[in-house]
Amino acid sequence: MASAAEQMAANLSWGTLGKATDLRSRIFFTIGLLMVYRLGTYVPVPGIDGTALRNFMDDAGQGIGGMLSMFTGGAIKRMGIFALGIMPYISASIIIQLLASMIPALEQMKKEGDAGRKKMNQWTRYGTVCLAILQGFGIAKSIEAGGLAHTPGMYFVVSCVITLVAGTMFLMWLGEQITARGIGNGTSLIIFTGIVAEIPHALAQFFSQGRAGVISTPVILGVLVMVVAVIAFVVFMERALRKIHIQYPRRQVGMKVYDGGSSHLPIKVNPAGVIPAIFASSLLLLPTTIATFSGENTGPIMSTILAYFGHGQPLYLLFFVSMIVFFAYFYTANVSFKTDEVADNLKNQNGFIPGIRPGKKTEEYLDYVVNRILVLGAAYLALVCLLPEILISQFSIPFYFGGTSVLIVVSVTMDTINQIQSHLLAHQYEGLIEKSQLRGKKRSTANRPPARR
Repeated sequence: MASAAEQMAANLSWGTLGKATDLRSRIFFTIGLLMVYRLGTYVPVPGIDGTALRNFMDDAGQGIGGMLSMFTGGAIKRMGIFALGIMPYISASIIIQLLASMIPALEQMKKEGDAGRKKMNQWTRYGTVCLAILQGFGIAKSIEAGGLAHTPGMYFVVSCVITLVAGTMFLMWLGEQITARGIGNGTSLIIFTGIVAEIPHALAQFFSQGRAGVISTPVILGVLVMVVAVIAFVVFMERALRKIHIQYPRRQVGMKVYDGGSSHLPIKVNPAGVIPAIFASSLLLLPTTIATFSGENTGPIMSTILAYFGHGQPLYLLFFVSMIVFFAYFYTANVSFKTDEVADNLKNQNGFIPGIRPGKKTEEYLDYVVNRILVLGAAYLALVCLLPEILISQFSIPFYFGGTSVLIVVSVTMDTINQIQSHLLAHQYEGLIEKSQLRGKKRSTANRPPARR
């Protein structure tokens, strides 16, 4: 027998969107900020030779430059003010979360509620500034070394660094505003928008290679089938759940005795979502962003890095898979599904897992279940991100058809739609409550005895 909430969710229609004014304003706010982001990718950094940069990025489009272009929404190809993208912010978040798991003082700060969260966010912003300055300085010097600047010199380096750092900080602010006042996760939506905006150009380039005979027709058909299959597989795995039975005992409130109930604790096969793939990709982009623009002037260290960590190389694939598996476990344990908090909440609500004692035993059981579920979840993420990467390196397919881009697009779309449906469901609840209150007032007025004179 379905509950009232489940029946309401099943009868939910998108026609109620017109009545949910708060949700509609959130959607328009999100779309407006994403449009600002897209416009910013076309504003160039001062002092860049546009023609030389365009020719260079066309040559590097199938190398690491193609991945940079994908995660920056094409801003790196045009050397726009958002050329660094949101990746410094993501890298700083990784560093702060890793430090919080290793340093007890930071871990205690995370448990302080909103005050501790604000301090952690402030440190993440400081880390973002530091990483953006380092990457911006490296890119500026590499652009000079590659002969892509009109007037090389200290003025160009300073102006380029200031512009790139300001662009990254503005993107970070946009992401926070979307998360707080819009709909969906702001950081993920910025990456999602950059990928989706470049897909039409990637499709045109892909089919033009087919017409020119660079890519054969069977390969084109195989890639299209692969993309559809990957999308279907991602949707299936993102909806896969492991339900743990929860029992609530009979309780007495005053003179009334309430029967015990039961429910389920849903655990996703992939609780971390698309975050491990984004984290792993950001770490891969961190050292190679600088080497991309250096061209023939790349030093011996960067040349070695590119030789061993080039796209499709064994060490690159091994590092990519290792980082995906690591962040799948790390992000799940520290952010998306904290077993100690779940066990405490169940204990406070007098709920328990049949056969498992509340408290520490419940936490240990949840750790046991989650760790084994994540074997499948991490393997799924690694397979989706790895198989298309191999095909890309072998057949020179655009990056936008790779597993990482498909995973980001599908996961962010599903997450945003779920949030919209949650807002619509909350709006329906508010409407029902208002109607019940109005009915109660009418009944109380009708049953009221006439006043004495």
